[in-house]
Amino acid sequence: MNKKIVLLGSGELGKEFVIAAQRLGQTVIAVDSYDNAPAMQVADGREVINMLDGKALDALVAKHSPDYIVPEIEAIRTERLYDYEKQGITVIPSAKAANFTMNRKSIRDLAAKDLGLKTANYRYATSAQELQKAVKEVGIPCVVKPLMSSSGKGQSTIKTPDDIQRAWDYSQEGSRGDVAEVIVEAFVNFNYEITLLTLTQHDGNTLFCPPIGHRQERGDYQESWQPAAMQEDHLKTAQDMAAQVTAALGGAGIWGVEFFIGNDGVYFSELSPRPHDTGMVTLANTQNYNEFELHLRAVLGLPIKEITQERIGASAVILATAHSENPGFTGINTLATAPKSDFRLFGKPTSRPYRRMGVVVTYDDLNGDITEVVSRAKELAAKVKTT
Repeated sequence: MNKKIVLLGSGELGKEFVIAAQRLGQTVIAVDSYDNAPAMQVADGREVINMLDGKALDALVAKHSPDYIVPEIEAIRTERLYDYEKQGITVIPSAKAANFTMNRKSIRDLAAKDLGLKTANYRYATSAQELQKAVKEVGIPCVVKPLMSSSGKGQSTIKTPDDIQRAWDYSQEGSRGDVAEVIVEAFVNFNYEITLLTLTQHDGNTLFCPPIGHRQERGDYQESWQPAAMQEDHLKTAQDMAAQVTAALGGAGIWGVEFFIGNDGVYFSELSPRPHDTGMVTLANTQNYNEFELHLRAVLGLPIKEITQERIGASAVILATAHSENPGFTGINTLATAPKSDFRLFGKPTSRPYRRMGVVVTYDDLNGDITEVVSRAKELAAKVKTT
């Protein structure tokens, strides 16, 4: 059952996916725009290319003739994936899913217009002048995001009209790919936000992981915890929304579907067709399979009967504080001796301020205090410094 997988994007999430694939005897070629990316360190082979170059992508696929193509990032010439599917290569979850979700415009219009899901009021803008108009229509405060970006890059909040030009400039700095357009969202007065990891399978059976709560700064997650406490009717609404949008996109794999939960109900926010950064909490063995194992099994068509919560857990990120061409860490011994905890160092070859370099995970039994588990993860992560 050995299959060849080409992984497009080789960050820390890709690294855990490769580890899951290796445990089941699969062959993985890790691809990224720079050498020695985290997933390359554990893969069978590596390639360094610009994945926005369609010809380079075609040459890569022709060279390796993979059974599966698994995108891990947004900056890919995603329209080429349709051709690869026609060649008999399985794209995960599907070429349509990758193409739609790599661009916030496609997925938001699908959710709001085609499926009628509840979302924040939104507009698009392709210039600072159009942004001025969009902000006036949706109101202040509002959030500006590049149509193609990840981990909060280029995302900012407009609180006064004076913020508009700065928000436009920042969005262009953080945009991935060659799309200059942004989405402008009215600010949702939410109580909390969740990621609902949703598993679609080739047999059509869709499963849901227990909801994951998370906190963000600079548009990027800082801590996550599982399970997130929420009303049963809100959870059911989120599950129904996630099932609709993933069914519309098609294919098998894990999806990170994000929602805002407010006094007036559940709002669809975003969707990623792959393991989600907030889902690193599952590395604390909070489930019978972590999100990377679920993704891999869905890719291979291995049936998954159920997803069970085995214990509560939390994750907290370890962020770099400075630029370094050879990053190191202090405080690791503290992590190694802490009870009911674990950590991952991603092995990124360089660092810059706020770059995610590792993660701490903590856990307790099902009757434990989730607030204490989250506090412990934050405290341990704060003890680690990058050098």
